[in-house]
Amino acid sequence: MHTSGAHLLAMHQAMLGALGPSGWWPADSAFEVVVGAVLTQNTSWKNVEKALTALNTAGVLSGPALLALPEEVLARHIQPAGHFRVKAKRLRNLLVWLEDRCGFDLDQLALQPLDTLRQDLLTVKGVGPETADSILLYALGLPTLVVDAYTARILHRHGLVPEDVRYGELQEYCMDRLPQDVALYNEFHALVVRVGNSCCKKRTPQCAGCPLEAFL
Repeated sequence: MHTSGAHLLAMHQAMLGALGPSGWWPADSAFEVVVGAVLTQNTSWKNVEKALTALNTAGVLSGPALLALPEEVLARHIQPAGHFRVKAKRLRNLLVWLEDRCGFDLDQLALQPLDTLRQDLLTVKGVGPETADSILLYALGLPTLVVDAYTARILHRHGLVPEDVRYGELQEYCMDRLPQDVALYNEFHALVVRVGNSCCKKRTPQCAGCPLEAFL
């Protein structure tokens, strides 16, 4: 089902008006966003914060310091984030890529062409589209929209996309209808997650009082 960009923008404004600015991504540095993008896979942000605090406390929250850690030590530090052995491998893969690609200079990395950089990032084992786009948007400030299960669920329930919509199709649907704007992409994704968490739950949607109730 097709809809106009004005419709999607109106949904964005309704969420923003009801919930206010999200202030995403909460981090002290772009590199912390990169690490958080891996750690947040299949877990809550509260658990990610605990893992980041552990890394900070250990004084190893930098590219060279993390890469120097034996994998089992890295895994222990990030244990609060869950699936810590798998995530230690994925994070290490990404760290090796960052060292090779830009020597951990994220400002330099952000100067690369977005499409080429995204494809390159997706070659890193353990980095899927959502993680890659989170890094590109929130750490590097590049104009790519993060979509996820919340985006699919909300837009499907509003009759805008099929239930089984794929990541690339969903992202293209949204980006075709929203202005190419980093700040807008940042806020849109954050608001969708907030609405998904509070109202558009998987099994018990709470439509009454939802910021998007008027669009049903």
